[in-house]
Amino acid sequence: MRDKVVLTVATTGAVTTREHTPYVPVAPKEIADEVYACYEAGASIAHIHVREDDGTPSMNMEKFREVVELIRSRCDIVLNLTSSGGIGLDEEDRLRPFTELLPELATLDAGTMNWRHETIFDNNPKFLERLGTRMQEVDVKPEIEIFDVGMLYNALHLLKKGFIKNEALHFQFVLGAPGGMPATIENLVFLKNLLPANATWGAFGIGKMSVPIMMTTAAMGGHLRVGMEDNIFIRKGELATTNVMFVEQAKRIVAELGKEIATPEEAREILGLKKKV
Repeated sequence: MRDKVVLTVATTGAVTTREHTPYVPVAPKEIADEVYACYEAGASIAHIHVREDDGTPSMNMEKFREVVELIRSRCDIVLNLTSSGGIGLDEEDRLRPFTELLPELATLDAGTMNWRHETIFDNNPKFLERLGTRMQEVDVKPEIEIFDVGMLYNALHLLKKGFIKNEALHFQFVLGAPGGMPATIENLVFLKNLLPANATWGAFGIGKMSVPIMMTTAAMGGHLRVGMEDNIFIRKGELATTNVMFVEQAKRIVAELGKEIATPEEAREILGLKKKV
């Protein structure tokens, strides 16, 4: 499996709007159709956010249920549900989607940060303890999202205290979010060198650094994430019209390194996941 790269597609997110690009999927069927097209193109994992009818970020349980059921009825792509969904949302609402829908993965954003220099993205210690505990109770693996180096040490603290299982830890470095660590090669190498020896990891850069971070991550043995949640331009000045374009771009980069994108089943093996119904 050394030559297999797990590719996550994040089609929607909580920030990208139709004002940014007319191509971002926001309705449940649009999201599910885009995920399926990315699966057909070779994506391993789908990272899922949902929106209200007016396009605002949401943890609306029925929207999640509709998206997940539509995807599961068509393919076996690995599902990774967000546990954030937006700013200022109810903590219990943030826990419900993965608790009830039982994806293989759900995000654990390992700390509070000044989000986009505008407000607070609240992931306080007690919430993180609840989040980690609930994931263990329902056997959903955390994708530990790291926006800054302190979050990595927060995650190691949660591990030490038993709120995260010491089993095949998986980290995702989120570089370039305003208020977090900038998307530089130096920061990526620094973070990677702090990981526990048994961890798997991935990384992505937001915006213009998406391709340099993707290339470096793949060369360093990490896994990849692409999609309109993080970047809307397939190249400078040119909007991507589908998330599939980002999947195809990642495949080309990985192929140049003599590697291949992992199938969903291979991704489950690499990350130590249990396939859910």
